[in-house]
Amino acid sequence: MIYVTGDTHGDLRRFTERPMRRLKRQDTLIVLGDFGFLWDGGREEQKALKWLARRPYQLLFIDGCHENFDLLRDYPVAEYKAGRARKIADNLFYIQRGSILQIEGKKLLCFGGGESEDKEEREEGVNWWRAEMPTTDELEFCAENLAAAGRKVDYILTHDAPTRFLAFTAMEREQTNWLHTFFDKLLESVEYRSWLFGRYHRDLPLSGKARAVFCDLVPLE
Repeated sequence: MIYVTGDTHGDLRRFTERPMRRLKRQDTLIVLGDFGFLWDGGREEQKALKWLARRPYQLLFIDGCHENFDLLRDYPVAEYKAGRARKIADNLFYIQRGSILQIEGKKLLCFGGGESEDKEEREEGVNWWRAEMPTTDELEFCAENLAAAGRKVDYILTHDAPTRFLAFTAMEREQTNWLHTFFDKLLESVEYRSWLFGRYHRDLPLSGKARAVFCDLVPLE
């Protein structure tokens, strides 16, 4: 079974609570951004990564707003489930933006990233990175993969969300950015079963085809 959850922010307790303890060797867990276990490279972080590497299930994550992209780039690029990833451990992969994974007969479009609202208060290369927002190459990579898939996937998994989703909820911000606009275009041009996103720290079904995810463990059935 494939499961998704929202931002974990380096909190190991999320992986020791009852919902996640039931995951088995054949399962896959995908974190929808702000994974948080590759931030400072310190001793405690390395210890946590080793613990996660011993989990029996496959653990995947997309990037969010708060990632150390310098650390992430140190890991080797690998092909994973028909997509592109960086391999952190044998069972732990950082999925690259625009990849379409093929797992258990399902196609999963993964696209991380988002704009930090407090970036003016952060220090570049210390707790903020320009790479939090996608590049033109990443958008083109996504477009190529969607074209090859006939613009049809089963699930779209992102950190941020289209403006249409946010407009229906209290999650809407005063300003939108071009990533929201890019997602708006996907919403209109891609056939999909469900879109799940994690940025807004809410567990909230928006409709039969959209859901905000935070602490819930959501199966992709």
